[in-house]
Amino acid sequence: MTTSRIGFVSTRLHGTDGVSLEVRKWVAVLREMGHDCFFFAGQSEWPDEVSFIVPEAHFMHPAIAAIDSDLFDDERRSPAISERVRTFASHLKAALYSFVERFDIDLLIAENALSLPMNVPLGVALTEFIAETAIPTIAHHHDFWWERERYALSAADDYLRGAFPPVLQPVYHVVINSYAREQLALRTGASSMVIPNVMDFDTPPPPPDAYAADIRTSLGIPDDAFFILQPTRIVPRKRIEQSIEIVARLQRMGVPAVLVVSHASGDEGHAYAAYLREYAALLGVSIIYAADRIAPRRGRTAEGVKVYSLRDVYQAADLVTYPSAIEGFGNAFLEAIYYRRPILMNRYEIYKTDIGPKGFRVIHFDGFVQQECLERARAVLYNPALAEEDIAHNYELGRRFYSFRVLRHALQMVLNTCCGHLLEHRLPTISEHEAPDAAPRAHGADD
Repeated sequence: MTTSRIGFVSTRLHGTDGVSLEVRKWVAVLREMGHDCFFFAGQSEWPDEVSFIVPEAHFMHPAIAAIDSDLFDDERRSPAISERVRTFASHLKAALYSFVERFDIDLLIAENALSLPMNVPLGVALTEFIAETAIPTIAHHHDFWWERERYALSAADDYLRGAFPPVLQPVYHVVINSYAREQLALRTGASSMVIPNVMDFDTPPPPPDAYAADIRTSLGIPDDAFFILQPTRIVPRKRIEQSIEIVARLQRMGVPAVLVVSHASGDEGHAYAAYLREYAALLGVSIIYAADRIAPRRGRTAEGVKVYSLRDVYQAADLVTYPSAIEGFGNAFLEAIYYRRPILMNRYEIYKTDIGPKGFRVIHFDGFVQQECLERARAVLYNPALAEEDIAHNYELGRRFYSFRVLRHALQMVLNTCCGHLLEHRLPTISEHEAPDAAPRAHGADD
């Protein structure tokens, strides 16, 4: 496989969401393999010289959010909405032509843009672009629309069946779990390869340093309280109310504890976050929302307040809670294993089928929190040595099944299959495609 110029396409490549986190890992491995990477998105944290930002590619752009609301809140759509989809799809397709031409892209990697219809015009634009150019494309699917209740009621069935995902000869499908592979084949007839999420287990994280020494005080955790970390976004399928219940029941057992939620709400509205605040107050649980203080990398806020990395908060936590009902894979699970933290979790479906059978040892429950889980959690909190053997065992399993070495081998297979020798593909002239007024830029992050 010769080296190539690879373009990542997504709605957002910035922050601590699962897609952005996993893209960083793919980029690290692909660059190590000798490939050059470039980024097309509505928001990008990558340097200016490799980014192409089009605001309308972001799912939170006001016009795109309005289209989303019209398409998925009713069973019928008006001619005006169909025209708006066409207008924005044409705009985004022109941007894709400019992106590929500007950076001389050989291969595209679509990150959830062809599986979850958070930006329907982008999915339509990308599908048409691939059909018109036959550019080799890896469609990396983290979530599918049929997995989300949000998309059960739809006036966009034609878009969903045509572009989420498209079944085109140049498109090679990659999913993150075996159930997704089965459902993709059942629903579309498309074959796919499973590449699970990974961490760099061959490079253990450095120990906590002076920068993070004040993290508990800075976040407002009392000296006599245990730091319970909920390392997920605030969306209903994460079942954060069960983490609140866990802390409340630990407190009744005489265990002082504070729940810290590391990520923000907003991707699916703010009603759930409001409910959690009320529920925590009802149960007398102290809950800290720390999304503005936690980022992929260390830095400072606009006001000069210290921002901590995900590594900092994991290593400071006494226990990780992960009660999710549904996960595409489970980044937070892998992170807890990588940072050697004890974890109390629900055995969600993908964990049962793909992860748990490998032999991981965790404090787990099935659907509801049993008292024996709380007893074990209490024992580990007061005597961390009880979990040391399990933590070491889990880390070794992570290194065996979910390391960068595993990802490197899988990507080499995909690249060889998708475009073993990159044939020169001719792009149609872009004279009829006006490029959007979007200069390449990026939002950097301090280390």
